[in-house]
Amino acid sequence: MSFAEELRNQSAGDWDAAVNHPFVDQLLAGTLPDEQLRHYLVQDYQFCDAFTALLGQAVASAPSLPSRLVFAGVLGAFASDENTYFQDCFNELDVPEAERTAPALGTATRGFDALMRDALASRSYPEVLAVLLVAEWLYGEWAARAGDPTQWPAEPRHAEWIRLHNNPEYNAWVTWLRDEFDAVEPSRPQERQRVAAVFAEAVRLERAFFDAALIPAAVS
Repeated sequence: MSFAEELRNQSAGDWDAAVNHPFVDQLLAGTLPDEQLRHYLVQDYQFCDAFTALLGQAVASAPSLPSRLVFAGVLGAFASDENTYFQDCFNELDVPEAERTAPALGTATRGFDALMRDALASRSYPEVLAVLLVAEWLYGEWAARAGDPTQWPAEPRHAEWIRLHNNPEYNAWVTWLRDEFDAVEPSRPQERQRVAAVFAEAVRLERAFFDAALIPAAVS
């Protein structure tokens, strides 16, 4: 069993609950109310700064040019396609500028942002990869539940969020990221435990973030 698979299995309860979350069910069915999608996207957008910085740290700490180029390519795509999706949705859902840039943050949002920034500050390539891998792999798994594009919801706001996490390029990126993570599996017990703890916390927070997406009034 690979290191990535081992850590995923150790967090199977939270992982499976996130992938099969009621929020995801509604998104895939096209029944997610605009109010909840709006709340979710506003909160999710707050990760963009830390996530972009984390990709930059991956470029800086990767062990080889080929790896650096993969991260650089993903960074460019994230800055264009995904950011465009957010801005288009914000415009359609009448999200004011203040709410886009400085909303009240939920507990899970603050927690995941802090986790990303801790990994960034660590300058530890395995820790950076652990956070990136959870975020990308878990999203790839729930998006895969959508099946063939002909079965996707008709609402473009729902379908495009699925497409961004369920396409050949994204799937190849997740596979590469998992292989890269396995290739730098720490040999020292203390470092291994630290990376495992970061991975587990990222999974826990992903589940908590979906929980919070269904209860907008609970932002605190």
